[in-house]
Amino acid sequence: MTTTIYGIKNCDTMKKARTWLDSHDIAYAFHDYKASGIDKAHLVRWSKAVGWELLLNRAGTTFRKLDDAAKQGLTEAKAIAMMLEQPSMIKRPVLEAGSKILVGFKPEIYAKEFG
Repeated sequence: MTTTIYGIKNCDTMKKARTWLDSHDIAYAFHDYKASGIDKAHLVRWSKAVGWELLLNRAGTTFRKLDDAAKQGLTEAKAIAMMLEQPSMIKRPVLEAGSKILVGFKPEIYAKEFG
């Protein structure tokens, strides 16, 4: 099974997730949005799998700094366009493990997935 974790190198949640994977000897590839970007196909696939509402990081400073007009009337297409333009709006981490997609980091969920 191929495992890839997507996010931003200096994000605290990313560090926790990567530390968990390392401590459980789980091999993975790391894809940094800031360095490598992300393509629309990934965002569409993730959105279909977990829902764009979960994928869009509304709690982050990038989203909160948007003016109210940009935050109104969100749709899947608008959310994907926003995440493409500013990948820091994607909730982190996104972990692909085979056909599974996990969004966010909770040790108990990772333990269940990789147990």
